[in-house]
Amino acid sequence: MNNQNQLTNAERIWRTIQSIPAGKVASYGQIADLAGLPGRARLVGKVLGQVPEGMVVPWYRVLRSSGQLAFTKGSLSAEKQKGLLQEEGVVVLNNRVKLMLFGWKPDLSEMLAMDF
Repeated sequence: MNNQNQLTNAERIWRTIQSIPAGKVASYGQIADLAGLPGRARLVGKVLGQVPEGMVVPWYRVLRSSGQLAFTKGSLSAEKQKGLLQEEGVVVLNNRVKLMLFGWKPDLSEMLAMDF
């Protein structure tokens, strides 16, 4: 039996987000696709709000498909997300990240390392 059958959808999403390297970002839809849950971008957002205490999930690396930060410009959450991304060298201008420059494009070895 492979691990995919043993993991919940939430665990698959968290593991996928944990695989995003520092300095890179991914969209909610991309995370859903890579976790084997195509079309479930909203589920990714929901699950990010349910991360168990003590689990490290770099939530701030997940953006809207347009490259916009997940939160309203100027809000405390947006400023926190922006700051965490900038610490990793991601350029955030006008509440947006250029996906062509900073978007995560996992290669086959990275996808296999996700182990699900």
